[in-house]
Amino acid sequence: MAPHPQGERLRPAPPKGGRLLSLKGDRAFQRLRQGRAGRGRFVNVKWLPAAQLRVGIVVSKKVGKAVVRNRIKRRLREILRRLHLPKAHLLVIASPEAREATYAELFQDLTRALKKSGLIQ
Repeated sequence: MAPHPQGERLRPAPPKGGRLLSLKGDRAFQRLRQGRAGRGRFVNVKWLPAAQLRVGIVVSKKVGKAVVRNRIKRRLREILRRLHLPKAHLLVIASPEAREATYAELFQDLTRALKKSGLIQ
């Protein structure tokens, strides 16, 4: 790495690919109805093979108020980021019981549901 003109060293760029791409549009969600399904205690998943990984997370008002729903979505996004999933369109639907789940329980349940659906081994 070349030194900066003032003598400081430049930091390397952060790794790319840290963000998940969102599943957009009603059509994409409707197509996933025919997808392969897996179910856990806290989440249901559906997926179809695709050119790139796109994720849709659904947390209804039955789960709780906005703060609770957003916390669950943040946790699910982070879990999906850490799993390094294959290319697919993926829909994750949280059940009302997810409000009581810890991060570790959500992680375990989501991986179990993804294994049942056949997306991961």
